[in-house]
Amino acid sequence: MPHDLLLADRETAKDVLTFLGRAARITDEGVRLQATNGVLALTTAALAPQGLFDQTPTVLAMRIVHADPELQCDIVVDRLTAGDDDVRLALPETGLSPAWAGVAPPRSGWEQIAELPASVIANRAQWGISAVARGATPGAGEEAVRALRAAIWGEPDEDLAGLPRGIAFAADALGFISGEEQVPVTRSGRWSRLAFRRGHVLARGPVATGLTAVRGTGLQGSI
Repeated sequence: MPHDLLLADRETAKDVLTFLGRAARITDEGVRLQATNGVLALTTAALAPQGLFDQTPTVLAMRIVHADPELQCDIVVDRLTAGDDDVRLALPETGLSPAWAGVAPPRSGWEQIAELPASVIANRAQWGISAVARGATPGAGEEAVRALRAAIWGEPDEDLAGLPRGIAFAADALGFISGEEQVPVTRSGRWSRLAFRRGHVLARGPVATGLTAVRGTGLQGSI
């Protein structure tokens, strides 16, 4: 593993530090850094289930920047520090191992299913932030707050093409919403992706909840 990240230029290095700073405000599970062939992909989990029965959807935010062509790495870190020059960032001695980092969105098979105005995504993010603030009672424990966030951000939202409201949270928190744009929504299998000019938000789900419909078996009229 390299000890430093060598980026394309000073502005890219600042961009990477900004992404890590924004990610740190919403999660303590770090940012995954994957570099190859001059491209560095930064991915963080805005939302992720914490256990087997946790119904929170997986919502990832991703930004792609240019890096040194010889840089090769795949590590999850919670911090980076400025190096000896404007284009070098120092990695910590050890990485993290969050469960979400083992979940890989598909690389192909994406088909466009919708297009959403950035303003609508921003509005749904603000609605969700207000709902979490209203629902969080003073002194509520960590599990109660996590359950509240899962309920609000994990709920499918008709204004967001039926995707979990957490996609709006991720886009807002990572600074992907900027001005007016129409955001393409594509799908591949269980995954959906929103392609902003500033980055991508990927969601797996939404998770089905409740009981499935009861299907009759046997002969009609039997007891």
